[in-house]
Amino acid sequence: MQTLADPSGAVLAFDVGGTTIKAEVLGPDLQTWARASVPTPHGPALADGVVDTARALLDGLTSEQRDAVRSVGLALPGIVDTARGVSIFAANLDLRDVALAEPIAARLGLPVRLGHDVACAAAAERHSGAAAGVTDPVVVVIGTGIAAVSYVHGRRVAGVTGQAGELGHVVVRPGGPRCGCGARGCLEAVASASSIARAYRSASGNDVAGAADVVARLGQDAVADAVWAEATTALADGLLIATALLAPGAIVLGGGLAEAGASLVDPVAASMRERATAVTVPPLLTAAHGSRAGVVGAALIASAPSAECDELARHAGVSPPARHTHRDGG
Repeated sequence: MQTLADPSGAVLAFDVGGTTIKAEVLGPDLQTWARASVPTPHGPALADGVVDTARALLDGLTSEQRDAVRSVGLALPGIVDTARGVSIFAANLDLRDVALAEPIAARLGLPVRLGHDVACAAAAERHSGAAAGVTDPVVVVIGTGIAAVSYVHGRRVAGVTGQAGELGHVVVRPGGPRCGCGARGCLEAVASASSIARAYRSASGNDVAGAADVVARLGQDAVADAVWAEATTALADGLLIATALLAPGAIVLGGGLAEAGASLVDPVAASMRERATAVTVPPLLTAAHGSRAGVVGAALIASAPSAECDELARHAGVSPPARHTHRDGG
């Protein structure tokens, strides 16, 4: 059974994406007590959005459930300083050097832990998902952006900055589309869900709500087929680079785009095999937690008793929580 580290407590967990915040209150057995999905406020207004969503979720609980909520986990994209609770840079959220843990903790009266969104998703998959039991996996999350977490000898590779794994900003198409980071031809600018939808709109002149609409048109729409082929081939190139560097036991594909299932995995795996020369292509798996991986990981790190001694917290790159002593409403 999946459980939190605190057998009596519940947590508020947030997975902040470029377009949507997914939020849940999860009980001790990771069962969902309440959930919400709201548009992501960009810039410093993000803290207000998190607090407002948290209070709305808490208001919908019984008094006993509210009293059981002990902590908050916040999974964020981009470059996150988990020690200070600060978003250093998130291109898709218009955040640069914005403190989040301390003001949210102060307003909710709950300890707050920040983690990188992909590190949280990877922690969930290693804990109870597709990466459980896999030797040295790489977990790649594909949504509005693209990022990865890798493990070597069972330990997360964090790097000096703690942000190793920005696979989305590896250039795979020199001179290609402009990326949110300012470069051209980044993997994220070609193969992310948002880039796929944008490329389809540009090439067809037709609007789509997102990449899922492009997937739904495969085999019936030549433009959709061409856009998807370019994205999956670019993704294969990016994953081959990761494979050459790390030789993972498996690559786990997560995030919203991975919900395409075989429509994504099959062409990517085929392209990798066709283009591989000096490397062995590892198995490609889809995330067991699906689009909830970030929320589940945020819940797990929020409940971890100590960032220094808890293995799961180390996997997710979590810092000691920002704390406040009383709850301001909710």
